[in-house]
Amino acid sequence: MTLRFTTLCAAALAAVALAGCGDDKDSAEGAAATPAATTAADGVDFAPIKTYLLDHTQRLTTATSELATEAQTYFDLAKSVDFDGNRLLADHRDDVAKSVEAMQKTWREANPAYEEMEGIVAGVPSLASYDNILDAGSDASDPENAVPFDLKYEDGTVLKKPGNYFFLTETSLWGSEEKFTVKGVEADLNDDGKIEYGEALPNPQHILAAAKGFDGQAQKLAASAEAWQPTESDVFNAVVVMTPTMAEYFEAWKNSRFVAGTKATEASFIGASRLIDITGILSGLVVIYDRIEPKIASEDPQTAEQAGENLNGLLTYVEKLRDSEEKGRKYTAEQAETYGTEAQKRAEAIAGQVSQAADALNIKLDA
Repeated sequence: MTLRFTTLCAAALAAVALAGCGDDKDSAEGAAATPAATTAADGVDFAPIKTYLLDHTQRLTTATSELATEAQTYFDLAKSVDFDGNRLLADHRDDVAKSVEAMQKTWREANPAYEEMEGIVAGVPSLASYDNILDAGSDASDPENAVPFDLKYEDGTVLKKPGNYFFLTETSLWGSEEKFTVKGVEADLNDDGKIEYGEALPNPQHILAAAKGFDGQAQKLAASAEAWQPTESDVFNAVVVMTPTMAEYFEAWKNSRFVAGTKATEASFIGASRLIDITGILSGLVVIYDRIEPKIASEDPQTAEQAGENLNGLLTYVEKLRDSEEKGRKYTAEQAETYGTEAQKRAEAIAGQVSQAADALNIKLDA
């Protein structure tokens, strides 16, 4: 279990005191959660949750497998010129540009495939370690949250606990971490005489090792998801742990290029906005809540309905921000801070309601 997981558990359970905050009708912007097909007496219907998870692991592994193949093609191209970056651009600029563009496109397919199931993966104790490896883990500078692996290049170079795989691939493909790019080369991929943000020459050794490792861990997650036997504790835990994570996500968005522009301090969240990640996570949590709502209603129908409305309302709240950003709206750091505070307040109230319901139903949470 990752430190992030246990810390979020504690934070979510502390939010029980906020459960009564859900009475604010203004926070229910979305439709009420769709009732599950099974009755409360039958318990939680896990099948749709697991089907959702497996659909997403399939999407993820399809993308990571393709990314590994594309990275190998790029590596072989670089190898043909003895890994000389200037020769690579001079002799194969069009091929390099197409290769990098293809890898960026595939990365953008992998990102939502994972984020939409992250609420389950990171919220279920038996799967949570994959979140650290794929998406949440830090590098060796943060030992408590560092990933549990080293990255080995084809030439024998070893990076000790270098960070999670989304970070390792994204920052190389978009060039936000210079150490993961070819040094001393002006990566004018489209040969227009200027270097635009996102034009980068990934280090061939790095992107191949990172893409292969990414795919290997995605495949392991898919196997673990297939073997997973859901419990009521698992699914309640996922909602309680993963809903009140809004503040950290909005903070990352505020510090990313999508808000901070050239003053960004976040190396990640450049291939896709953090708002896309947040809506993905909340979408997965709504899938879970639709299945646990009847169980909660068996004990407290009013709380069951209210928590569902609040969770859907939170998703709608973030979707509106995401959609506005995609249409070209630029948000300020102050606005990001305000929206994040509001989202966190709503999220903590939801987590409190679901935590109280679990306690009333004698469902043990992993806290």
